[in-house]
Amino acid sequence: MTRKKQPEVVIGGVSIAPGERTVVEIPVAPMYTHDDLSISVQVIRGKLPGPTLFISAAIHGDEINGVEIIRRLLQHKALKNVRGTILAIPIVNVYGFLHHTRYLPDGRDLNRSFPGSAKGSLTGRVAHTFHKEIVRKSTHGIDLHTGSRHRSNFPQIRADLDNPVSLAMTEAFGVPLALDAKLRDGSLRETAEEAGVPVILYEAGEALRFEELYIRAGLKGIINVMRCIGMLSQSQRRKTPAPPVISYQTSWLRAPESGVLRTLVPLGAKVSAGQVIAMVADPLGSSEVPMTAPSDGIVIGRTNLPLVYEGDAAFHIALYGPDVSEVEKEVEQFQEELQPDTYLSADTDVSNAPII
Repeated sequence: MTRKKQPEVVIGGVSIAPGERTVVEIPVAPMYTHDDLSISVQVIRGKLPGPTLFISAAIHGDEINGVEIIRRLLQHKALKNVRGTILAIPIVNVYGFLHHTRYLPDGRDLNRSFPGSAKGSLTGRVAHTFHKEIVRKSTHGIDLHTGSRHRSNFPQIRADLDNPVSLAMTEAFGVPLALDAKLRDGSLRETAEEAGVPVILYEAGEALRFEELYIRAGLKGIINVMRCIGMLSQSQRRKTPAPPVISYQTSWLRAPESGVLRTLVPLGAKVSAGQVIAMVADPLGSSEVPMTAPSDGIVIGRTNLPLVYEGDAAFHIALYGPDVSEVEKEVEQFQEELQPDTYLSADTDVSNAPII
């Protein structure tokens, strides 16, 4: 019996054969200094057919946790036995990454500019290139993000959970929290799902920071998803991750007045309706105003700045109602399992940091 011939994979004009691993440079619009820039894609093709999974990071150029997640993924020994094709793009927004900024030089948000246009703005052209060369050649996607500057997100998956494939990927990833996040206009998830490519978004950490626990969780989650969709064999030694508790509604808690913010609860904390979770004080000490949780839930995002203006978003709370105690247990177990045993010193070689 003859083996079925695998379809050709061409990325950026480069053909990649089964069993081959290579880096493809996809040109994007040059800078006005005439310096050429490109999006680097590491393509890994298994010898056996299977899904094509893209894994992207730094769509917002200052959200760099995902860059390290992908670096570690590309060193993972399990990839030697992968089925199908991996398209790993650690830095999508090369311009923003170089300048430590969320946006591109024209001031636009790449994740609100898809599918873009070959004749549009700089951001639109980058979006068009990524959509044409990566999204439309994939069957599944994982997009890695963090909170913005001075704002941290607790590890969570955001996906359109009405899509059964996205739901299965979300459940397989292995973080305790998930948000049923509907598609946003111009987002990568929207344009991908319109092309028939289910995408989940992993949110964890803060911009311009590497956070070890969240990196470990992201790496482990991607491997779990690859097993779920048939790119890797199921491990006999690993237990199936508990499915996340899903929130269908979130709430932002905003500063009641300007002042110095004193936070009383950590990320991932269970909060109860009416609980005081922060205080906003006058710098002179003459007044102090409490901030209270609007309902039962889990803190999935918060500002790290101790200075706030009235109306600033200080906390992001996922609402869970009677399920909140179950979520609290899952969060505690997640942190215990992935918390590093030791902290890396300045002279530690992290090129082969522990992979879970």
